[in-house]
Amino acid sequence: MSDSFRVDAYTIPTVARESDGTAEWDATTLVAVHITSSGRTGFGYTYADDATAAFIHRHFADLTIDPMSPESAWSAMIAKVRNLGRRGVAAMAISAVDAALWDLKCKLLDVPLVSLLGPVRAAVPVYNSGGFTSMTMDELQSAFAGWGRVKMKVGRDWRADRERVRAVREAIGPDAELFVDANGAYTRKLALWQAEAFAEEGVTWFEEPVSSDDLEGLRFIRERTPIEIAAGEYGYELQYFDTMIAAGAVDVLQADATRCTGITGFIKASVLCESRSIPLSSHCAPSLHAHLGCALLPVRHLEYFFDHVRIESMLFDGFTEARNGEARPDLTRPGFGVELKTKDAERLAGP
Repeated sequence: MSDSFRVDAYTIPTVARESDGTAEWDATTLVAVHITSSGRTGFGYTYADDATAAFIHRHFADLTIDPMSPESAWSAMIAKVRNLGRRGVAAMAISAVDAALWDLKCKLLDVPLVSLLGPVRAAVPVYNSGGFTSMTMDELQSAFAGWGRVKMKVGRDWRADRERVRAVREAIGPDAELFVDANGAYTRKLALWQAEAFAEEGVTWFEEPVSSDDLEGLRFIRERTPIEIAAGEYGYELQYFDTMIAAGAVDVLQADATRCTGITGFIKASVLCESRSIPLSSHCAPSLHAHLGCALLPVRHLEYFFDHVRIESMLFDGFTEARNGEARPDLTRPGFGVELKTKDAERLAGP
């Protein structure tokens, strides 16, 4: 495939056990890919199970690629997983390799990704994301105070959800944007009932009020509330996004370059959004999406997710913190502008 190909998985414990409306976790796994060609090394990654690393090593390590043409390798990987199933682990594996190839191309050309693609904005707006259902009320308010745009988790208890939303509104003030994410925890009618209460607190974004697989339910809620409905983070292929938009299920589409077959897949999703006049919001992995957010016209904002910000700030050399509600790529560094601190990742992951 190249002069050198390496894939590693690092499982990093969270600060405390975390939860949202439908899941609980105490660790996050980073799958890192390094591809070297002509003396330069591209770095790509995804957040996935460590089985993704084994999948990459087994199915993609021997691909013949042109480092100047990431989409040719993308097409080859898509073809190779035809009989394995394209969604899930396969898509996340493709995502990590594709990102590494784009990073490699940029480094061979000595340009940042946003410069290669062509910028449409100097910085992309971000929103502080976290507010886990496992947090106490004090922790919740402390996490969001001072931010102009935030997203919190709901879905464990409808009564508690309303109290938590009120508490966050108090913490951020009347002018800040407030988003909620139920991770598909509600039924259709409960979601609509909650939307009415959330709207009174100035909530403007309701993410996955019902399962993202329930397109009819998303549309049912979207047509009956002034709050924007968002979904799409579990999209692994362009056809998924196309179906979601065609169903009238969302006001804002979400996509994640660590899942939707990488930079190549994310760009395709952006073109789809532009053709349908639908805004696009990137999901998690801020270092991967900052350049894309500045280069792709339909992108509205970037999710500054607590767990991933923590990992990337600790383990990525070149990580750039969001400031004044914006992420601004470092144009002095090629590619995504970050490199994995391998020894630190090994230390934090443990044996």
